[in-house]
Amino acid sequence: MKQKDNPFVLSDDNKRYQTYNYYLRNRFGQKVFKVPLNVDLGCPNRDGTKGVGGCIFCSAKLSGDFAGNPCDDIQSQFAEIKEKMHKKWIEGLYIPYFQAGSNTYADEKTLREMYYTALGFENVVGLSIATRADCITEEIADLLSEIAERTYLTVELGLQSIHDETAELCNRCHTYADFVRGFEMLKKRGINVCVHIINGLPFETKDMMIETARVVGELGIHSIKIHLLHILRGTRLALMYENNEFKAMTLEDYVDTVVEQLKVLPKEVIIQRVTGDGAKDELIAPLWSLKKFCVMNEIDKKMARENIYQGMNIV
Repeated sequence: MKQKDNPFVLSDDNKRYQTYNYYLRNRFGQKVFKVPLNVDLGCPNRDGTKGVGGCIFCSAKLSGDFAGNPCDDIQSQFAEIKEKMHKKWIEGLYIPYFQAGSNTYADEKTLREMYYTALGFENVVGLSIATRADCITEEIADLLSEIAERTYLTVELGLQSIHDETAELCNRCHTYADFVRGFEMLKKRGINVCVHIINGLPFETKDMMIETARVVGELGIHSIKIHLLHILRGTRLALMYENNEFKAMTLEDYVDTVVEQLKVLPKEVIIQRVTGDGAKDELIAPLWSLKKFCVMNEIDKKMARENIYQGMNIV
């Protein structure tokens, strides 16, 4: 099937998959960008509730390396990060993004206050909340449903892999079945869910990574973030890497894997990321990931060269 015969318009910037930027511009009529925040709610995988030490790949900042300073209040963080981002984009609308840690890991009163505080900032058109599926309860899901009726809400659930042996190795302290239970609480309330997956986790094969994308795509998700495994200083993953227990993905392998994943993701799924950022000062490997736009360009070139587009392998 030729690209010109594909009735789905994937983007307006020559991408062969539906980008988040494209979706937001079409929904809101102009540039929209997320402003990452850190409210330091912690994680049940660090405080002993579910486990200790966190996931083997997680940084000390709970994957919030680019978020605000948790010592500052939400309003101060929002103002500071927003101004930094305006150096790249002159104007736009905002989505406060509770990024670091598990941002549903608190009582309903605390969560309600912080969500509604962020929604009150000027020119805010939505809210993104990153968390773990095992930090979703019926009470919290009801609160999120209330928020979703007022604004464009996306709840971002870290899954990383559908394979329980990988989850156990990574010290996730939950199973795929646990993930599905939390996801279903949100889905039955009509809440947009973005799922995070990671390519390059120790001992996973390319087929396993593609299977993760395929299965997640069949859940009826709103969007997905495809990440590359970053090996960061100070993590247990770094010790494994230094002991030669596994190898980091090559650029070629990563590009091939992402392209195959895009082929099995439904065309209506928004692709929020096809790679990610690792803190430059903490990154051990793979160093090629520092050139994020080069990675994205390699994905685009392969898809164009081989006439590949999102969802093409779905019958």
